Amino acid sequence: MLAQCRNYCQKLAIFTLALLFAFRLQAQDTPTDSGATAAPDGGAAAASAKPDEAIYNKGKALWEGNCTTCHALSDEVVVGPGMYGILGRRDKAWLKPWIKNSQAVIASGDAYAVALYNKYNQTVMTSFAFNDEELDALIDYIAYESEVAMKQKDAPVADAGGATPGQVANTGASSGYFNLLLGILFFVLVLILAVLLLMISILSRFLNSKEDLAEEDKEVVNQRINLGSLFTSRPVLGGVALIFLLVILKGGWDSLVDVGVQQGYAPTQPIAFSHKLHAGEYQIDCGYCHTGVYKGKSAVIPSANICMNCHNQVKIGSPEIQKIYKAIENNRPIEWVRVHNLPDLAYFNHAQHTNVAGLACENCHGKIEEMEVVQQRAPLTMGWCINCHRQTVVEHAKDNAYYDRLLEYHGKMRGNEPMTVEQIGGLECSKCHY
Repeated sequence: MLAQCRNYCQKLAIFTLALLFAFRLQAQDTPTDSGATAAPDGGAAAASAKPDEAIYNKGKALWEGNCTTCHALSDEVVVGPGMYGILGRRDKAWLKPWIKNSQAVIASGDAYAVALYNKYNQTVMTSFAFNDEELDALIDYIAYESEVAMKQKDAPVADAGGATPGQVANTGASSGYFNLLLGILFFVLVLILAVLLLMISILSRFLNSKEDLAEEDKEVVNQRINLGSLFTSRPVLGGVALIFLLVILKGGWDSLVDVGVQQGYAPTQPIAFSHKLHAGEYQIDCGYCHTGVYKGKSAVIPSANICMNCHNQVKIGSPEIQKIYKAIENNRPIEWVRVHNLPDLAYFNHAQHTNVAGLACENCHGKIEEMEVVQQRAPLTMGWCINCHRQTVVEHAKDNAYYDRLLEYHGKMRGNEPMTVEQIGGLECSKCHY
């Protein structure tokens, strides 16, 4: 029995090592779901200390209510200059009268004020009747948040899978389950190995304590593990070969499953348009630029004319805005790169989801208002859509008698059970395939 335990223990040890190697190999091939790069901690990284909470909130309210139309917290030029490094350019003693009445400072002959006025096309800055406490709060807020804004601007952008823009993240849906199974199997093997080693130790001590033990039995008891013969044994070689074959088959299966899946795709666009700035900071509604999102099948890519509604006055000197002017002058459309692509065989209607169902854009597109570079956050696979139809509860649609009647009939037949999209034909093939 002792010899059999040693034999099993030797083979199990090699098999466990091979499994551990396969697990590490699979882990290296599988991308980690690290999420988007976290924004830096402004309190720790900013050169200016964060103001007291009450002062910070007061400054934030003044900034958002009065300044965001013409100024950015970073170094970007909107209508007037960016706010980054403001206290390095002028101190509070100069800034306070400038905010209260910039024209009076210019009229006084201040050289810096006159140069600033001329640099920005002699645009007259609005005068604000703020008191000293409000001015201090506003300037402290700007000094702190401008440092944070610049660190966020300079930080590398990463997508939800850890890939940088222009890369497609490898998103094998079953990789997590495979790794979990390998981990459990490894744990069980280690546990069995520990039990075998314990049995060998107990049996060896017991047999060595016997005085009448024969010489041939002593030889078996004191036998050492022969790793050379163990590594070359047929069972061990066969087990190692089987593990490598399974890993290769798993990698091939994941590659086949991922064909056409572009989750994490974030192409470089011809113009560096920031949804974080427009949809996030300025809160421009999606329908303003994507005019078909609430009333048509396609959301529609905005034309240059829509851009010019604002940018005939705002940031006209920006190199990116100049690209819009050039496209208009050459009578050529801006060649935006499509991010979210569905196969031709699939039918999808934006209005049915946004207008009738009342779904928010982020259900499919993620938090667009937080993206500097738009990327595909959802897999947009058939299984992903079907799961949504199975789970989404149908509610009363505004001014839609058809769905009201469906809900009424469903209530009569099913009582208080929620009605899902699946129950009204959401899984029928013809709903999404012509």
